[in-house]
Order: sequence, then C-alpha cells, then structure tokens
Amino acid sequence: MLDDIKISSAIIDSYFEKLKDILELDVALVGAGPANMVCGTILGENGIKAAIFESKLSPGGGMWGGGMMFNEIVVQESALEILEKFEINYKEYKDGYYTADSVEATSSLINKSVKSGTRIFNLIKIEDVMFREEEEEKRVGGLVLQWSPVNHLDLHVDPLTVRSKFVVDGTGHPAEVCTLVSLKMNTKLNTITGSVVGEMSMWADRGEELTVENSKEVFKGLYVVGMAANAAFGSPRMGPIFGGMLRSGEKVAKEITSILNK
Repeated sequence: MLDDIKISSAIIDSYFEKLKDILELDVALVGAGPANMVCGTILGENGIKAAIFESKLSPGGGMWGGGMMFNEIVVQESALEILEKFEINYKEYKDGYYTADSVEATSSLINKSVKSGTRIFNLIKIEDVMFREEEEEKRVGGLVLQWSPVNHLDLHVDPLTVRSKFVVDGTGHPAEVCTLVSLKMNTKLNTITGSVVGEMSMWADRGEELTVENSKEVFKGLYVVGMAANAAFGSPRMGPIFGGMLRSGEKVAKEITSILNK
C-alpha cells in the first residue's frame, strides 16, 4: 500500500542528498545546452566531479526545436564522431551535410550526461558568481544559485552557493555568466573588447568554426562554450547546425581534464 508521506519523504531525502553532494565541485556548468552536455559527459567519464545548472524546466537548450520547430538538426562531418559516441542516429543528406532527429539527439545528450555521473539540476538560475583573489589575481571560484521561479517573480530570497575549481558558461545567446563577471567584478574578459560583445547576424560557415575557436578560458576559472562563446567574442550566429556546439563542449572538457589531471 502506497503512503503519500513516504513518497514526499523519498523525493525530499533523495534531492537533498544530491544537492549536498555538489556543494563542492571540480566544474560547475551553467546551461544544459548541447555544448555543456557534451562537456559534462566527457568530464564525468574522466572522473571529474561536475554538475550542470539549467534555469528552465527542460534541459537541452535550443536543440529540441530543430529549425523553426522542424525537429531535425544538421551536423557536418567533423562532428559525426561525437554523434556516434552519444549513439545518435544520423543520415547523410548530401555533400557532407548530415541530419539527425532533434528529439533523439537532445534526449541522448541528456541521458549520457547523467549516466556519466554529471548531475543536471533544472529550474536553477545563476544569480552571481563567487570570486576570490589568489596572489593578487581575481578568480571565479563558484556559483550563487537561486530557484528560477524566485528570480522570475523578483522575490527577495537569499541564494545558496556552490564552490568549484572551474565554471563553464553555456548559457547561449545571452552569455549570462560572462556578462555577470565583466559587470560585477570590475574587470575585463580576454575577449575583443574586454566585455561581452554580443553575437553578429547569421553566417553559418564562419559561426560554426568560430564557436570552437572562441571556446576557451575568458577569465581565470571561467570558460565559455557554444553560442555563448560567439556572443562573448562578437562572432556570427549559425542557426540549426550543431557540429560546432558539440565540438565546442568536447574541446573545453579535454582542456579542463588535462589541467585537473596534472
């Protein structure tokens, strides 16, 4: 016989066990889009303690909707290895263009991320970052968390804090963490202008390659991936082609893994 209170107790106990476990992290990833889910999966598979914080109810970013709600995405040949790693089916369209079902692709990324040991916490908004000074150098050292509904309703509720060795901004077009750091820490990012430039208009060919190129450490302890990387550096948007996003997450995961495993 089911007991309603035991059901509630199970949810509360299990959630708080997860939450307490991630108060100290190697890597805190902001935004559960494709770049960060690839990044989080690779980190988890390498034994690095990571968690992803997503402000919306559903992880996955813009990949769910494909192009204009046609739930297909395009991937170029350079990212097929990542699709195969995540067991995402694809087929060749023509001339090096490949398509995949956006719902299968997104759900596969989510599944692999969680199975790797990298937890995804939805409905959590990043309100601020922690920072410290090490040898007179400022460094991002964690995140300040708030429930998304609290933020949306503009309620005066104090947040909680998570410490991490690295933070990865995968918040897409707004580049929210990079914007916070450049505004609130009275410092400059190592981007073109020293702050978040904002994305240019559509140019898929340039945007795809620059997504990978721009995915890097932009402030001590802070990396940027995916569309947030192009927004930070003022590079073009690329629309519903996702190879650059996937490769971006892979690049940053490998770089952070190399640093942490020294």
